[in-house]
Amino acid sequence: MPMKRYRRDQSEVSCCLKYVIFGFNVIFWLLGLNILGIGVWAWTEKDTFNNLSRLTNIALDPAFVLIVTGLITFTIGFTGCVGALRENTCLLACYAIFLAILLLLEMTAGILGFIFKDWIKAQATNGFQAFIVHYRDDPDQQNLIDWIQEKWLECCGIEGPNDWDRNVYFNCSSEAVGSREACGVPFSCCKLKPQEIIKNKQCGYDVRKQDYPQERSQIIQQRGCLVAGEEWLEGNLIFVAGVAVAVAFMQILGICFAQNLRADIYAQKAKWN
Repeated sequence: MPMKRYRRDQSEVSCCLKYVIFGFNVIFWLLGLNILGIGVWAWTEKDTFNNLSRLTNIALDPAFVLIVTGLITFTIGFTGCVGALRENTCLLACYAIFLAILLLLEMTAGILGFIFKDWIKAQATNGFQAFIVHYRDDPDQQNLIDWIQEKWLECCGIEGPNDWDRNVYFNCSSEAVGSREACGVPFSCCKLKPQEIIKNKQCGYDVRKQDYPQERSQIIQQRGCLVAGEEWLEGNLIFVAGVAVAVAFMQILGICFAQNLRADIYAQKAKWN
């Protein structure tokens, strides 16, 4: 007796496509949840929820940036993950729309950033100035600017070390009111000495005084962070562009996968109706 050959119904939902979308977005769902948790924890540690007046410039608050980033990542991951698992066409449509909006915003920001480079530079300068002014007011901003100056760009101030005169603790006139940091810079401006494992936190004291006994260039970084940032971007332009293209490609792929899965689901529903 000849065996019957059964062909797979083309209207059946692709399990491979379904679980690729599910698995990929589970990662982003959990990542967004962790980022959101870190941002909320940072605000809790600073008692921000009980005293919102501490937010002098919310857009420059690293914890706020983490909260917003976490919410966006969590929302997109949730819609993609649950939409694929439950074969919910509404959630899959929301997922595709969210990705499309995000992709459009990224492309717009990239184009505007290329066209209005001077404006972007001015905004970066204003933001860094705000970080310097509030250096001792917000521990998150303090840690961020220390990381930029010490670990990332190896720089000091915006244009140079004298920009730290903008901070009330490091201003040279603050010596009259007893500030030990007057006419100095944060330790993150200091160069790491040979064979030095733990950096001296007081290495930046008095370095901007006229009668400082040592050559200042041997103690602290002389290059401003704005110039250092431009040099880093020029030196890593291919890497930055590659990451941007890869992210855009993944977003386009996610939109296409979601739309294909929705089409499969509609085809399956039409089969049974």
